[in-house]
Amino acid sequence: MTIRRLIHVAAITAMALFVTAASASTITWNSNTGSAYVSTSGGTITGGGLVLESNGGTSSEITFTPNVASTNAPPSNVDFGDFLLTCNSCGTATFGAFTFDLVIDDTTDGAFGTFVGTSTGGTVTATSSTISISWLPLQLGPGTSNASSGNFGPTEFEVPNLTLIVAPNSGTPQGDTSIQGVLTSTLVPEPATLAMSGLALIGLAALARKRRK
Repeated sequence: MTIRRLIHVAAITAMALFVTAASASTITWNSNTGSAYVSTSGGTITGGGLVLESNGGTSSEITFTPNVASTNAPPSNVDFGDFLLTCNSCGTATFGAFTFDLVIDDTTDGAFGTFVGTSTGGTVTATSSTISISWLPLQLGPGTSNASSGNFGPTEFEVPNLTLIVAPNSGTPQGDTSIQGVLTSTLVPEPATLAMSGLALIGLAALARKRRK
């Protein structure tokens, strides 16, 4: 194979790597809240499952706002949505145990997956909260791994194993807790891979110049 031919092949290979990177450069997804709250031991569900009211003591609420129509370039940190804990007179409010389904709609790959959060409930005052949510699974994708339907392709959504609901006087804005996760894709070449491809092209070009001389 001639040097010219080698350069041509290397250029095609490098271009394929960059095209692969571009094809996974952005992932469009949203948080689906069709089955947000499911109380397992008391508590009142309102607002289509987006608001959980306390079932003991003073009045308090936990609401959830999903992150909709979000586009991210993997790898990146993502915000799946926000819990907001509020109370009125803020004496001591009690929440029973509940579960929370966070459904991820990966519109780029055409897949759905569900992170299931479970909580034993807890008590809330103006300055404190003992409520936490544990998540399973911790990862959706790649492919059909933990997919409810469809195929995540090379995309992976990860969620922390524990979310602590902050007190009504904490967070920004106050009482706000975001569900922070990670979005990655196996199609994005590592920087070292791209660097090696570039060096290979430079080396072949140098050989071609030397042969012409």
